[in-house]
Order: sequence, then structure tokens, then C-alpha cells
Amino acid sequence: MSAVLIACGGTGGHLAPGIAIAEELRERGHAAVLLISRKQVDSALIRKYDDLHFHRAPGRAFAGGLAGRLFALLDVLSGLLFSFKLIRKHQPVSVLLFGGFLSLGLGLAARIHGIPVAVHEANCRPGRAVRLLKSVASRVYLPEGVSLPVDPERIRYYGYPVRREIKPCPKEMAREKLGIEASGKLLVIIGGSQGAEALNRWVREEFEQLANAGISVYCVAGIGKVTEESIACPGPDGKKIYGRFVAFSEQMAEVLSAADVVVSRAGAGAIAEIVRCRVPAILIPYPYAADQHQLANAQVHEKQGAGIVVAEELMDTLLETTLQLILDDSRLAEFEDKLEELNEIDAASRTVDDMLLLGSQKEMGVASS
Repeated sequence: MSAVLIACGGTGGHLAPGIAIAEELRERGHAAVLLISRKQVDSALIRKYDDLHFHRAPGRAFAGGLAGRLFALLDVLSGLLFSFKLIRKHQPVSVLLFGGFLSLGLGLAARIHGIPVAVHEANCRPGRAVRLLKSVASRVYLPEGVSLPVDPERIRYYGYPVRREIKPCPKEMAREKLGIEASGKLLVIIGGSQGAEALNRWVREEFEQLANAGISVYCVAGIGKVTEESIACPGPDGKKIYGRFVAFSEQMAEVLSAADVVVSRAGAGAIAEIVRCRVPAILIPYPYAADQHQLANAQVHEKQGAGIVVAEELMDTLLETTLQLILDDSRLAEFEDKLEELNEIDAASRTVDDMLLLGSQKEMGVASS
């Protein structure tokens, strides 16, 4: 049995694919150890994965001016020492880094120990950690069409690993599991693992108009953003139409499958799960995302014919765009057909194949390209 260390904490967009890789490794009889952060979002996401092995590692993002950056550098050193201990304990054949502050210490420690390093960039614009670590990586996993200044032989285009539980199910079944009272159209709002105040506020402001069109709403508002609640307005036939707010959901497959349309931030993980569940999407990129990577992700998704992009500064057009899409069954069907085409790649399986290959090459003394 081989062991792989995976640095994937800090955001849902890093942690979810790490879990997907760990699930694939476990299915094949290998061990996976996942480094996560001490953030609340990590704790919430791992609650249902008691069978996986998580370690909370020290570290923080590079932010907050000079003092914040100095503290972050100290955390990198702390993470390096932590990673040395972890490597000695688990003797991994390879390590996989999903970016973010947790990746730096493990990547450097693995390189010092001569362990093959792979880095995974989910977004269409590579982040700072991936740009820093590319020089120590034996393999770089990138979205299709994205490039980095590294030896092309080290690059693989395998896509975004999606957790096994994220798979589509019939709308009626999904709504029943979630306790959603909606016999007509359902709009789902997702603000990402941190939530999105702008989207939560938009739901409250426009709910009456949505209800007048017979559209129910289910809003995943973000941890700490709301307490669970329901609101109601009369629909076109006089019956109540409901809007429901939840802070977090451990049933994202059902949440997405229940939707006729989803309005979402444009993190790579959110888009990958939207594709897996084949849901037409209106993407609202977070305008302050590093390197505008959410905008790049959203534009690629739109060019693929699977969704629509609305900039946050144009939120006043979102209601009209949403109504036009959700009430147009023929256009929804076109999007769903395109999503079916995009859902063909099993990124987790391909990535694990390659990670184990890197490990076997090391054991045989074969130099990585």
C-alpha cells in the first residue's frame, strides 16, 4: 500500500478535490493523508468524511500588509517543520498540492526529501502558490487551455477532481430530500464556501418578483452569513412561493440537482460540480478574486456554451437574465446537452493514475520529467 500526502485546505475549492483524490486512492487500497487548515469552512466540509485521514496544519494566507506577510512567512516555516514530521511518519510516495498557503511548506519539505511533487491548478489563471511551486514540481495539472512557463512534458490536462457523492439525481427526488416545497421552477443561489453577501442581498430584494413568476428559491448563503430561515410571497395562482436560506449544505449534489438554474460564484470547484450535475448556470464572478481568476473561469464556461456570465457591477440586470433563462425550456435543454458533453472526463481517476506512476518511478530510481 502506497501513501500520498495532499495539501488541500483553506477553501472549499481546494478541499473538495483533495477529498475526491483521497476517495479514489482509498478505493484502490492506498492511503491518503489530507492537510487542511484550521478554518471553520474546512471543519464544516470534513464532518461527513470520518473514514478519511485529516491533519490540521499551521498557516495563513499572505495578506494584511507587511506585518501580515511576516507572520505568514513564519507560518510557512512552521508548516515546513510540521511537514517534515508528517513525511517521516507516513513515508509518502508522492505529494499533491492544490495551492494556497498550506502547499508551500509541504512542497518544500517533499522536495528536500526527494519525494515527487505534483501541483494542481483548478482555475484558468494560476494562483501565487502554484506559480511559486511549479519549479519544484514533477507534474503540473492544469485546466485545458491554460499554460505555465514550465517544461511541457511536466504538464497534464486532467480537469477538476469531483467528489464521488456529487452526481445528478432526479429533480423531484432531490427536492424531497432537501424538504423543498416547489412544484414549479426552482432557482438555487450559491455564494461559494465563504458565501456572498451580494447574492444573498439580491435574493431578498428580488424574491417578490421571482415569486410572482412562480419561481421558488433555495439560497446557500455561507457560514456565519445567516441563520436558517424561510420567506414566502404569493405566486401567480395565489399559492405561497417559498425562499429558503441555509448557511451551509452537506448535500450539494441534491442542492444542484433540485435546481432548474443555479446562480453561483465562479470558483473552479463550483463550476465543476455544476457541470457534474448538469445544471444551467448564471455565474457572478467574485470581483476581488486574486488575478481575476473567477472571471476567467466564468468566461471559459460561457464560451463552452454551458452558462451565462453577469458581472457583479451589472447585478441590476440579473433578474431579467434569470427570468429569461429559467422560463425558456428550449434554452435550458441546450445548456444541459452541452453540460452532458463537458462531463465526460474522470479527473480523479486520471490524476491518481499519474500520482502513483510518479511514486513508482521514484522507487525504481527513474528520473521524473
